Amino acid sequence: MNSFDTAIEALLTRPNFGPTATHILSAVADMYTFKGMVLIPILWWIWFQPAARREWRREIVIATLVSGVLSLAVGRTLAALLPFRARPLYDHNVHLHFPAGVPQGAALASWSSFPSDHAMLWSAVAAGIFIVWRLIGLLALIYTAIFICFPRAYLGYHFPTDLLAGATIGIIITYVTTHDIIRKRYAPHFLRWMERYPGPSAMVGLIVCIELVTQFDELRRITSFASKAL
Repeated sequence: MNSFDTAIEALLTRPNFGPTATHILSAVADMYTFKGMVLIPILWWIWFQPAARREWRREIVIATLVSGVLSLAVGRTLAALLPFRARPLYDHNVHLHFPAGVPQGAALASWSSFPSDHAMLWSAVAAGIFIVWRLIGLLALIYTAIFICFPRAYLGYHFPTDLLAGATIGIIITYVTTHDIIRKRYAPHFLRWMERYPGPSAMVGLIVCIELVTQFDELRRITSFASKAL
């Protein structure tokens, strides 16, 4: 662990908030309600907002959803290709005492800590919101830092550099996918298809949003079960 991670983790674990606060932070870290169920509905709000530049706004929403899917894919790919990094909770070289009673910590033991796919995905979505609405987007980025990233560092799920790297990569992905030169190559085609076939497109959009909210958790489980069965 580098000196930056050491200093930040020591600062985070120094105060004793008590078991109640720990359980609350664990719930915030693990429940979808405090992640995708806050940020994804804002994209729906943008989509149905009857305002000027409606087509541009909808293209940004499409590009943001694309950036979310790409962020998860890039995060999992990097975690698989880069050298394995144990999470602070399971790193024996980290001489720190993390809060007891983390309910789902054991499930994370075999997953590399770097980079944080949570930070990557939700920073990407918050950045897309920021492009359309500066104030709401800024609040979304602050929300991501406080309610998504901070609990994961405090509970020992991630090192601070895991979260910072994930957030940076996610924001860069959104910047690229929403840039005019890139976005115009695919978003208008999706938009025309959605306007032509509103029923199927609404169904696909709902499925994509649900999968982003759950971070494709069940799909990953099904894939894992299938690979073990074969």
